[in-house]
Amino acid sequence: MWSGHLNGNAIEEGTIMADSHVSEIQRKILTQLLAIPTAPFAEHQVVAHILRFCERHKQANLTRDSAGNILVRVRNGRRAVKRPVCITAHLDHPGFVSEKMIARNRVRAFWRGGVPKEYFVGSRVQFDVDRKWVKGTIKSIRTKISGGVDRVQSVVAEVTGDVPPRSIGMWDFPNPVIRGRRIHARACDDLAGAGAMLSAIEELCRSKKSCDAYFLFTRAEEVGFIGAIAACRLKTIPKKCFVVAMETSSELANAKMGDGPILRVGDRASAFTHEATAYCHRIARDLQQSDKRFTFQRKLMDGGTCESSAFCRLGYEATGLCVALGNYHNVNATKKKLGPEYIDLGDFASVVKWFVELARAPYPYDGSDPILDATLMKLERSYRSLLRTSVKGPR
Repeated sequence: MWSGHLNGNAIEEGTIMADSHVSEIQRKILTQLLAIPTAPFAEHQVVAHILRFCERHKQANLTRDSAGNILVRVRNGRRAVKRPVCITAHLDHPGFVSEKMIARNRVRAFWRGGVPKEYFVGSRVQFDVDRKWVKGTIKSIRTKISGGVDRVQSVVAEVTGDVPPRSIGMWDFPNPVIRGRRIHARACDDLAGAGAMLSAIEELCRSKKSCDAYFLFTRAEEVGFIGAIAACRLKTIPKKCFVVAMETSSELANAKMGDGPILRVGDRASAFTHEATAYCHRIARDLQQSDKRFTFQRKLMDGGTCESSAFCRLGYEATGLCVALGNYHNVNATKKKLGPEYIDLGDFASVVKWFVELARAPYPYDGSDPILDATLMKLERSYRSLLRTSVKGPR
């Protein structure tokens, strides 16, 4: 376990409000994961943590594909579901990977991810070296035009000690801290999504209720869904599955933090599979009837493009869920400076419940929308006669 972990405990600044309904187990899973360093193509510490986690759960059948993605199947109680859900999240966050020391106390590092170039020079960073942070300050950047945008490719940082090649670097923010209903961390995107998946796996393995679901942890999303694309090409996800990609997405004016996790009907690039979205909506509405603390939203989250678009284009029926995120990619746009990301703990707890219920599949997913079909048929029957008799208009 990485020494930056807090033995599963976030630094408490106030208490978790009772209505956040996050269990102690969920809090421990989330805070441990949010403390682990990660960057695109450098997710190995998070991968090791998930491997250890699944070793402790006999019902969690884990495999890895040749691209390094992790697929976990949890099956309990009954025969296999004909069309099970595959819930996905990515393990990386925009970050640095060191190339080499170029002078005494100077390291050159690759940058991978999407943060505007004006936030780099003068900002504080830290590199993980033997499970301890080596602190530094960015002194210069190298950029390249990509997609019409001048993007940072590498940096030179002044550091307090030697940084070996391939060390993970992140912005210099503290370990997870809870303030009221919110948890603040170096990287909620998308370790919080992965934490929700691990929390669901934990509950499914502890419960005796029947379930059948897959959980896919992908790599290198922040540079263009590279792990997700590989998972499709390699057929890592069984073709019988429908896919629900989990994200932490920038809070929008009509999609507020604390109002529940969000069912995404689409993103900036595409609209997702209607039938998969309708199924998730039906599950959520049923949960609302049985659990008054469960809340959710249904929105178009078009601030960016997510893995759901890739899954849809590469042959899967797919939709998406997310929780609203503050300081997306560590950018505090209001104050024009970098800051920790944060999410609402109540949103997190509700999305875990959603995952668990999708895995238990109270009714099968068959690629249809029976509620909409029934509504259309009822309307047709109700007005069929009037439609016919009114064709010629009044006499």
